[in-house]
Amino acid sequence: MLTRGTTTARAAILAAAVLVTAFVLAVIPGHRGWFDIGVYYGTVRHWLDTGQLYDYVRPGTVYGFTYPPFAAVCMLPMRLFGWHPAIAVGVALSAVATALLLYWLIDPIARRRGWCRWYTFGLAACLCALTNPVRDTFSFGQVNLLLVALVLGDRQLADSRWKFLAGVGTGLAAAIKLTPALFIVHLVITRQWRAAATATATTLGATGIGFLIGPEVSRQFWTTTLWDTDRVGGFANMSNQSLQGLIARLGPQLPGRVLWVAASLAVLAIWAHRLRRAARARDTLAAYSLTGLACCLVSPITWVHHLVWALPALVVLADAALRDRRRDLLTVSWLLQLVISSGMVWLWHPDGRTPGTLFGGSAYVLLTFALLVAMPIRHHPDDHPDPPAPLPPRHHAAGTVPDTAADPRSGRPRKRPAAVG
Repeated sequence: MLTRGTTTARAAILAAAVLVTAFVLAVIPGHRGWFDIGVYYGTVRHWLDTGQLYDYVRPGTVYGFTYPPFAAVCMLPMRLFGWHPAIAVGVALSAVATALLLYWLIDPIARRRGWCRWYTFGLAACLCALTNPVRDTFSFGQVNLLLVALVLGDRQLADSRWKFLAGVGTGLAAAIKLTPALFIVHLVITRQWRAAATATATTLGATGIGFLIGPEVSRQFWTTTLWDTDRVGGFANMSNQSLQGLIARLGPQLPGRVLWVAASLAVLAIWAHRLRRAARARDTLAAYSLTGLACCLVSPITWVHHLVWALPALVVLADAALRDRRRDLLTVSWLLQLVISSGMVWLWHPDGRTPGTLFGGSAYVLLTFALLVAMPIRHHPDDHPDPPAPLPPRHHAAGTVPDTAADPRSGRPRKRPAAVG
């Protein structure tokens, strides 16, 4: 039972953490000026005014809309808002998605370990806000956190009375942005046949809606725009933390496409093997985390803000360290949190061709690969509570024996048998 002093101390610590987080976010370099939401906003208005979708380019840049037409359909309500209200709505939606993700990922750990839930949630929110992918998602006005919430929402539905809807979120995410389509393969490999069928049908239906509303722009996207990789920027850009980005930074003389295909096939093989292991162990969070990591690695372009897909894996790693009381694993978890919050990839240039460029400039992709290979998978992680912490020994009068002892299997007190003779 919490005392008033304990509650006050926690509230003070959390308030200090929030203030420090807000200060860091205010002064840290890398504010993106809502660039991507500006592309969405301008594209929607341009589409409604001219009937053209993919010829819009944000003024003063070479960047335009790169998502399927269904994504533009979902963004049509932006036409009802002015510029600043549109930003406010985008930030609010990402904040709601972040709160849901933290609730799904952190609250089960807090309940299982008996932690104060509001206090744990608040501290986790501060750590989440400091990570580079989350910072960039909010600062660009990106949709990544919404997509992660859609996919992980299916995991929540799978064991609920709404399980018949499992797969809808994954299907919508895949129709909005192509990379999450790997989660449909995830459902097939893990033999979630109903969810896989629902996700596939949802993706096809949503894509069909895009064709109905914009038949010409849909044909343009699926026949031309999708294959024009120059629209999304150079592969060697330091913000591209995918396998393709790492290979491009190694040198233009390399057969980049061949190496990327070979590396992607190897990563997918590792992913499928570990995904089956996680499915057999019934570690669903690890399974979803592995697929998110694989999405980031094999996508030709994985901007830093796309790495919000790696956040569940960091939670899995930290949870495993706490469960097993492994200080080495907990230290690694904090180091990875530090790296992914650092923004260190911006300290190098893509034409450096140095060890610094390879290891520092590609730190996030290397971190993602390390998690894919070594992230812990636990057997039935949600079926068993954490073992109780050992109790301090009780003092008894000299020459006496306590009448209770701990059962080594359950940790519960048991009566000690009476002495004989």
